[in-house]
Amino acid sequence: MIKSNKEEISVSKQCELLLVSRSSCYYNPKGESSENLELMKKIDEIYLKYPFYGSRQMSLHLKKEGKSASRHKIRRLMRVMGISAIYQKPNTSKKNSQHKIYPYLLRDKVISKANEVWCSDITYIPINRGFMYLVVVMDWASRKVLSWRLSNTLDTSFCLDALEEAIHLYGKPNIFNTDQGSQFTSYDFTNILKSHDIQISMDGKGCWMDNVFIERLWRSLKYECIYLQEFDDVGQLRKAIANWLKFYNNYRPHSTFAGLTPQEVYYGGNSNALKPKNNKFAA
Repeated sequence: MIKSNKEEISVSKQCELLLVSRSSCYYNPKGESSENLELMKKIDEIYLKYPFYGSRQMSLHLKKEGKSASRHKIRRLMRVMGISAIYQKPNTSKKNSQHKIYPYLLRDKVISKANEVWCSDITYIPINRGFMYLVVVMDWASRKVLSWRLSNTLDTSFCLDALEEAIHLYGKPNIFNTDQGSQFTSYDFTNILKSHDIQISMDGKGCWMDNVFIERLWRSLKYECIYLQEFDDVGQLRKAIANWLKFYNNYRPHSTFAGLTPQEVYYGGNSNALKPKNNKFAA
């Protein structure tokens, strides 16, 4: 549907007209061998349980499970996946030294209202013959996922798409918190926040606890959806994630809120109290 040989309409404009992420149209499942992709999936599963593992510990753990791989190979695959060995925080978005880093604004702050603070993060998602990256925008107080996007690259565009959709649907927060990854510190991303008078907050280096609610979302998503299915293409993956996030927001009881769903907490205990604006963006 999207063609790159039309000089009168750029690929970026075609994506905008079709309401799809600019990065998703470039998806190519080739790259790593099937053996490496299976190994990466196993590494991802182990990392959720033991986020402090570096390449040495990961290699030893895999060997005990009968999957022999050199430490050098494990290190390279972890780098491709964006996994940090030092802290629990996956290093899916690398820091750019030329981008401004903003202070962390949430320390000792009581956050109890919807749209008071939003947060965002990126995680690695395995599929057959390839992998993707997922970004979400979440409301801090209610844990409701406001928007999300898939991409086959760690560029900034899919993060911008998710941010713009969340603002269009739900207004704006007082504070937006992220890690120090280059996608979130980029001029394009921070400029959108500034243009809406949103305060910018960023986690301290290696402080995975600063954005722990999204870390818990990744764990639930992968154990309850991703690892239970085999995805042959991005379309299947996108549909499965959309269905699970709908379940998570609207039907899955949250233990933190005495069984209420994120949707109910976001709307003050009544899931039908308010509805977001019509979505002009593609999921």
